[in-house]
Order: sequence, then structure tokens, then C-alpha cells
Amino acid sequence: MKLFQVRKGQFVYYNNELHKVYGVKPMYRQSVHLIRLRDLSQHLTSAAEVERYKPKEFDSFIFNHKAYTLKLDQNAEEGDYILIHNPRPDSLDTYSLNEIEMVETVDKKGIITSNSHGVKHNEYMLMVPGLEENSHPIDFKDMESDGVADLQEAPPQNVNLTDNVLLPALGDIYQKKDSTELFITMVLAVKAETVYLGGGLEISAFELMNAEKWEFLYNLQDQDT
Repeated sequence: MKLFQVRKGQFVYYNNELHKVYGVKPMYRQSVHLIRLRDLSQHLTSAAEVERYKPKEFDSFIFNHKAYTLKLDQNAEEGDYILIHNPRPDSLDTYSLNEIEMVETVDKKGIITSNSHGVKHNEYMLMVPGLEENSHPIDFKDMESDGVADLQEAPPQNVNLTDNVLLPALGDIYQKKDSTELFITMVLAVKAETVYLGGGLEISAFELMNAEKWEFLYNLQDQDT
């Protein structure tokens, strides 16, 4: 892919495995920040090394070590996971393409997620636990590859935060995902592996890169903003 074609949230194949684009930082040589879905490990690469995949109904994949099958004809219930494939957020919501969120409450019009996002039923696909009989596995682009079996059994790999290109950058805007209130902050300074955020917060870079707790939104210097 070309760099201008890569967008946050896209499903892509990298090294034959399914990933999701977590962020794009054009100023770096390895400008594409990925999350591998099967174990949520983080990886950096270039746009030329990834190939986009658009998820569809009956696709199945492993998310955080558990298998799920995507369904369109079934509304979510409390505690389910959803994949937001058709995002239409209102002015108060911040979710985007291919967000994976847990359902907290359900009504006739839609659901409220654990991140307090209001999502209409036509915006998501339900992630049904397990592999359906007619499902289409998408964990690997080439399921016949010699390395697939080894990759399935490989332990999770973590990002080496000592490499400067992996550290959050000045002007990065993050949203705290595990908060009951909307909290968005900016990176004000980075010293070694310590990140200083607006509001007087001081946390480690590793914690800020945890996709379960923090979501990268954009950088003030990005051309797309």
C-alpha cells in the first residue's frame, strides 16, 4: 500500500498475519503502527509491507487469544464484543473504523459500549465466540504457508520501547479508554521512557502504548488533521 492509503483502524496483513492499524506517523521511516489481533502485540512497519483486508460477515479470527466469527444478522447483548465496521458517530462519540468494543447496555436503536459510545445496530458486526461451521478464517493471508502452524503457537511479542521511533511523540493526542468520564490529553514531553501528559499526568511509555487503556487519536502536526 501507499502511505496515503493507510488509515487508522484498517485491517491489514503484515508478515502473513492479520493486524489492525493503530496509528500512522508519516515522519518516521517505519510509519505504520500495528496491533496484531491474535495477541494484541504491537509492531512497526512501512506502508509498503502491509495489504488491506476488509472484514465481512462470517469471517473468523482470533482476538486476544480467543476465536470469534462476525455476524450481521444478530444484535448484540450485554457482555458481547462488536466490530464497528460502519462507523457513524455523532458529535459526542469518538469511535472509528473497526473499533472492537464490549457491549454494556442494549436497546431497540443500538447499544452503549463500556467506553460510553452509543452505536446503532447497523454500524457493527457481532463477534460471536467460537468458529461457526461456515466461517472463513482470516488470521493468515496464506493459510497454507509453511510458517502458519509455528506462528499460531508462538508466544506474544512485545514492543521494544528503547527504540525512539516507538515512543509517543510531542503533540500526540490520546483518549483514556478505561475511564468512566471522557478524558483526552496531549503528550507535552518525553524523557527516556517517561511520558508527561496534559493535566499533570506522568506515566510510562509502555502504559501509554497499551491499546486496552489508551487510544491514539491523532498528532497535531499530522497532515490529515
